[in-house]
Amino acid sequence: MKFQVSHAYFLTAAAVFLLTVLISRYLIPKLRSLKMGQKILDIGPRWHKSKEGTPTMGGLAFIAASLLSVILLWGALFAVTGSPLAIFQASEFLITLLFAVVCGLIGIIDDAVKITKKQNAGLSAAQKFLLQLLSAVLYVFVMHACGFIDTTLRIPFLGWEWELGILYYVVAVILITGVVNSVNITDGIDGLASTETFVVGAFFTVVAFFSGTQLSSAQIGSNLSLALGAAVAVGASLGFLIYNFYPARVFMGDTGSLFFGGLVVGCAFMADNPLIILFAGLAYIIETASVMIQTTYFKYTRFRFGEGRRIFRMSPIHHHFEMCGWNEIRIVSVFGGAAALFCALTYLLDYVL
Repeated sequence: MKFQVSHAYFLTAAAVFLLTVLISRYLIPKLRSLKMGQKILDIGPRWHKSKEGTPTMGGLAFIAASLLSVILLWGALFAVTGSPLAIFQASEFLITLLFAVVCGLIGIIDDAVKITKKQNAGLSAAQKFLLQLLSAVLYVFVMHACGFIDTTLRIPFLGWEWELGILYYVVAVILITGVVNSVNITDGIDGLASTETFVVGAFFTVVAFFSGTQLSSAQIGSNLSLALGAAVAVGASLGFLIYNFYPARVFMGDTGSLFFGGLVVGCAFMADNPLIILFAGLAYIIETASVMIQTTYFKYTRFRFGEGRRIFRMSPIHHHFEMCGWNEIRIVSVFGGAAALFCALTYLLDYVL
């Protein structure tokens, strides 16, 4: 079975990578001709103004590549097995991919509003959160209805399992929306979100291939689904990095970052270990935490002292390091290295020790 999983993984990763590269090559000039350029906020780092007009919504490339790769995988499995239903052995992956695409659709709406209004604010925070909340609720409902998740929550590192009952759904929905938004916040400089998503995708690849030797039929299906989810994350992020690494020729936009967010948190659910994304994806979480800390401290000091004060020069935290003089390549290298360290420690502590 591992032979089949490995072939499905490498076929999918290669297909997503190649299609992302090819589609992006066509899509970038098309986006530029349609004037789908990014608007840069005046409150951001002043040197970011030079990026204004860079095509956005580049996430369309790897979303399309992911969907086309599933069709190619279906064709390959049909050729090998002779069964048109072979792909549904990975139905958990199909549900997760569909959820990620729905997240991407929310991003498309948000990006389209920004471009139409020629500003950097798309949907309101309430509108975006409501759409994300509804999609998360639907994802959890479908996964539970299909028997892929139950109401037992595993606590990483400790080996504990808590039966939460109906509270599980509340925790799951909060986790999903939080992670999706964290990936969205991470996408602030060239190549950062793509690099971190590649690292997290590699982490789930290792989990899929090495997280057990004696598997039940249900676990085999889950490992195949997880492997395919990781393959999409690795192939899409690596393919897009070719065009998104500094200096970026295209931005993924909310279209891509929300898709990536839905995909990586979905991988955690397919691994039957949802909370693991908080540790493997700690680099994402730190970005969100920096915004929350900055906002809370500013409001507190404005109330306490009459003027708002800041802990960071700018949030999210990657902008703080920019304001400290770090260039984008250095930030991506350090943050990507930190993401790799978090993933390695998470795997060691939860799956090895």
